[in-house]
Amino acid sequence: MSPPYPPDDEPAGLVAKDIAGDNAAALSVSEISALLKRTVEDRFGFVRVRGELSGVKRAASGHLYLALKDENARLDGVMWRGTAQRLSFQPEDGLEVVATGKLTTYPGRSNYQMVIERMEVAGEGALLALLAKTKARLEAEGLFAPQRKRPLPYLPDVIGVVTSPTGAVIRDILHRLADRFPSRVMVWPVLVQGQGAAAQVAAAIRGFSALPHIGAIPRPDLVIVARGGGSIEDLWAFNEEAVVRAIAECAIPVISAVGHETDTTLADFAADRRAPTPTAAAEMAVPVREDLNQQMAELSLRKRRAVLRPLHLGRERLAARADRLPRLETLLNPQAQKLDDLGERLRRSLADRTQLSRAELQRVGARLSLPLLAARLDRARDRLEATGRFLHSLDPDRVLQRGYVRVTAADGRTLVSREAAAREAALDLHFRDGQLAVAVADAPVRPTARTKTAVRPASPDQGKLL
Repeated sequence: MSPPYPPDDEPAGLVAKDIAGDNAAALSVSEISALLKRTVEDRFGFVRVRGELSGVKRAASGHLYLALKDENARLDGVMWRGTAQRLSFQPEDGLEVVATGKLTTYPGRSNYQMVIERMEVAGEGALLALLAKTKARLEAEGLFAPQRKRPLPYLPDVIGVVTSPTGAVIRDILHRLADRFPSRVMVWPVLVQGQGAAAQVAAAIRGFSALPHIGAIPRPDLVIVARGGGSIEDLWAFNEEAVVRAIAECAIPVISAVGHETDTTLADFAADRRAPTPTAAAEMAVPVREDLNQQMAELSLRKRRAVLRPLHLGRERLAARADRLPRLETLLNPQAQKLDDLGERLRRSLADRTQLSRAELQRVGARLSLPLLAARLDRARDRLEATGRFLHSLDPDRVLQRGYVRVTAADGRTLVSREAAAREAALDLHFRDGQLAVAVADAPVRPTARTKTAVRPASPDQGKLL
């Protein structure tokens, strides 16, 4: 039975009136919206929708807003923060997904939307498409550039391993390290697949990188990120952007050993080296100790040979040159003969020189006579007497016989001016019969050893000389 409506020809009144036969009051907007909400949620309390993501946006609150669309329709969706944090992949526009949840209405905008409780990639093809898209984006940022790759340490002291502590992977790594070169291993336990695995792996890599070089916990020299083989879905945590960026930003060289030889993840492209298996990663990490011992022994032998070779060569060369040297007698005999010859010549030369000197002496002696020598002595005596008379005339004390006095200072200098005598504290007066010491000022007269006459101190009433 259709609800009663006023006749079409009845005009609408100014004031709303109840219609005959209608016993329901008019509903408010909120009431009708609530009725619609309950109806939709009761009818569509559990739905699975397949569609392409569009307008993906993560709000500051952590909620994820998006739309699911196909060729003909569009459905708004929301994923609350707690659910969005548990996603095992990063939603992006264009990705085809299957969303599970319920339909509800949003009265504020008079539309309906889907509250998503679970979201998965719609098939492996869509997952590969997402992988290719993420790889292209990260590669454009330079995270996979070859020039970023660092060499691995030749013999790491500490090796950090990011993997599950209970799986076969860690046992294989430890066993291989023990066979090749026992090393110190630090294991950071993480989930390697499923929800939360990517966040744990990224946190472990950043944790190793943040360790101080000197601290209670040793900082690894090398980090191995390892996991066994599996499907693309099992290995997806190592394709997550958070893990790739953690590997690229790690301050320690990283080996990626995820899956088997045919498995490839984005972690492999970001790491400094990719190992086909976890066991191969252990082989890359350390050399074989026995090979090192053999190499060291070989190098030691080569070093000894290198040190001894110049010595052996030197001995051989010395022996060869010594054989070519002449004997000592061969070198000395000619010199000894020459010495004898020179000695004989010297003896004859001395004898000849003696005879010549004797003849020369006889020749010169014949020219000498006693009268000649006497004449020469007389001339020499006359020159000596003339020189004596000249010196006697220059004697400064000679004039003392005529009453003159010679004045000298304490050091014996003869003073010839009043100014020079005034600068002296004491004077010596030289007479013909002796020497007298006098004081120039009031200073006492010094005794002197040069005078033969006793000198008395000047009396107080004695006047000054100058």
